[in-house]
Amino acid sequence: MPETPDKVLIIGSGPIVVGQAAEFDYSGSQACKALREEGVEVVLVNSNPATIMTDPNMADRVYIEPLDARIVAKVIEKETPDGILPTLGGQTGLNIAVELDEMGVLEEYDVEVLGTPVETIVRAEDRDEFRAFMERIGEPVCRSEAVSSVEEAKEVAEEIGYPVVVRPAYTLGGTGGGIAEDEEELERVVERGLEYSRVNQVLIEEYVGGWAEIEYEVMRDGAGNCITVCSMENVDPMGVHTGESIVVAPAQTLTEEEHQMLRSAALHIIDELGVEGGCNIQFALHRETGEYRVIEVNPRVSRSSALASKATGYPIARIAAKIAIGLRLDEIENQVTGETYAAFEPALDYVVVKIPRWPFDKFPEADRTLGTEMKSVGEVMAIGRTFEEALQKAIRSLEIGEPGLGPSPEELEASPEEIRRNVERPNDRRIFYIYAALKRGLMDVEEASKLSGIDPWFIEKIQRIVEMEREIRERREELLALIRGEEVDEGTREFVREIKRMGFSDEQLAELLGVSEDEVREARLGVGVEATYKLVDTCAAEFAAVSPYFYSTYEEECEALKYD
Repeated sequence: MPETPDKVLIIGSGPIVVGQAAEFDYSGSQACKALREEGVEVVLVNSNPATIMTDPNMADRVYIEPLDARIVAKVIEKETPDGILPTLGGQTGLNIAVELDEMGVLEEYDVEVLGTPVETIVRAEDRDEFRAFMERIGEPVCRSEAVSSVEEAKEVAEEIGYPVVVRPAYTLGGTGGGIAEDEEELERVVERGLEYSRVNQVLIEEYVGGWAEIEYEVMRDGAGNCITVCSMENVDPMGVHTGESIVVAPAQTLTEEEHQMLRSAALHIIDELGVEGGCNIQFALHRETGEYRVIEVNPRVSRSSALASKATGYPIARIAAKIAIGLRLDEIENQVTGETYAAFEPALDYVVVKIPRWPFDKFPEADRTLGTEMKSVGEVMAIGRTFEEALQKAIRSLEIGEPGLGPSPEELEASPEEIRRNVERPNDRRIFYIYAALKRGLMDVEEASKLSGIDPWFIEKIQRIVEMEREIRERREELLALIRGEEVDEGTREFVREIKRMGFSDEQLAELLGVSEDEVREARLGVGVEATYKLVDTCAAEFAAVSPYFYSTYEEECEALKYD
């Protein structure tokens, strides 16, 4: 193991703004703790006093200052750290590290960039460098070209063919980017993208809308050991930013061949880039041909990393911080099991669903169409034994007044034309319009999938929830007898358990039966249908866990009882 640095400067992510959420505070806090565990003196620079990261106890010294390279240079001059860790503060941290390198500050004060080197950051973030590097290592990318002016963009777009995707270099959450259908739209999006880009550069890229979007969270240490932490699948197809899409982990619709192909590509990419720490890699996959394209590589802890950490119990930011100061994956203990090490790939025996939280309730006049630029301000995550259960739990967590998946009067009373339009157009209510379309018999699974671009597997799961609602209505008298305390057979009890396994809340069931929520809860508890708790332990119960966390579901065995 290389010599551990005595003092490290961590760059935070700054203010929480629309389109950037708050996941980097989670990552930065983990990193501060991880380095101090190793006896490293931690100096933190972050402009946001409202974060956990800037708590005085989180680092040895905290500078609440503007996140500007010149300000950070003054902190470096005063503190003289041995190293700087920029990969845990989102795009802000990366940009500042690159600027400090260009200014000569890092060389002047002999400050080492820990973890992922500056050359790798530039290679992944500079759109031209990224495309050239991927081609050099034999990984397929979309046809594209980096440009620095609107006129250049027009020429490239004509050559590639409309529509095209505009991706600014060095921005977070797709800020400044978009899809251009024609020259007029291209001018508008490129002008904005160039303004947002730190290096006045955008990539004009072939549009692969409708392809599946798959992500892999991977880790690599300084010795070249690589593992896959988690695969994730966007419910929405390409064309919607991953931060704007419902995401499920692990990926549900990949064949074994597709999974191994993309996993191998992800490990190949992180190894060739020389990333030390966590890395998020996004792929577009064509279902019919099996072709794939590398869309983006984030050589840092990202929004998806926070999701993968919570979904698996594998603390990506903590491990990335330890790798940055020289530890190998096989030297970092897994705190959840107390037996295994970070080189052990997590295994999931459950389904995780993430849904973004949009602020359209506060901005009712805003355009609710979703695209390549983020509009969400956060997200919720739910865990269940099935996709249906996790989806319904996540919808309840959004705090939008929905007790689960089911159309509100807005969708139920909409005209067939309006429903069709909202199934086709990505928007924050699309999943509810799909539910309404299936419930009202306006389209079947195949048509809803074709119109939305969403894989039939996910539409079929929504159809199952529709069918369960229909069955609840059909068996209303049987369920009401249960609520009245009358004797019911085992079939009715199992039906109630099946309803709960599919993620229906007591509130949903009460609404369908026309009774109170308390009555439903009392009746189901009376027949032994109650929540059980399962482990998130990184290893699918292969090893005994010493500090797991739990999720609720409705099965026979409650794993939490072992920890009384």
